[in-house]
Amino acid sequence: MNVSRRLLFASAFWEVARPRTALNAGHLLIRLTNPAIAFDLRSAADWLRCHNAARQALADVLEASRCTVVFAHQWHPIGAAIGEPEVESSTPTFHVFGRWDGEPVTPGEQLRLPAQRRVPAAAQELKEYDGGLRAALRRLASDTAAICHPADPDPQITSRAPRFKAGAHHTVLAQVSGGPLAPGHLLALAAAVQGLTERPGVTGLSCVVPEPGADGL
Repeated sequence: MNVSRRLLFASAFWEVARPRTALNAGHLLIRLTNPAIAFDLRSAADWLRCHNAARQALADVLEASRCTVVFAHQWHPIGAAIGEPEVESSTPTFHVFGRWDGEPVTPGEQLRLPAQRRVPAAAQELKEYDGGLRAALRRLASDTAAICHPADPDPQITSRAPRFKAGAHHTVLAQVSGGPLAPGHLLALAAAVQGLTERPGVTGLSCVVPEPGADGL
């Protein structure tokens, strides 16, 4: 059963919310508050602020040890939406999945099913966690507001085929330099993703950003 999307935290450009169809208790959204806002350095910094706060809030409340981000670029999954979360709106949206040991159902188990066969998390279960997540997000966002790592002078992104068998149309993007992501890295990644859409025959992308060391979805 779908529930209303619930706002957990609002920042300058982005907001963290509980989706209408949460696939598990660790499923959150990072959503642009105004689709007319350009993805520039300030917007990228605010996205990082929301992501870092959401990740830590999931760790504090659910003991999530890692997170995976999923988003669609230049298309909207409709119908069965195999492998994709349900569309929330036309506003740019990133799905964040907190992962923890002993989780009753994984996002991958849900996403491999047609959308109409997925069993969303119970509203009462979500309600038990959302108050704690909301409080943690407010606290953590204020703590991380000033923590913005300076970007490399010219962040570099590499593009390669995946190391595992994933099909002919899969590409892996990664930053050349190690260390934490900075707003400049996000802008470079965004440009690289946009560049992939300019390849012949490409109409849109399904994007998955696993945390280093995570075993997928």
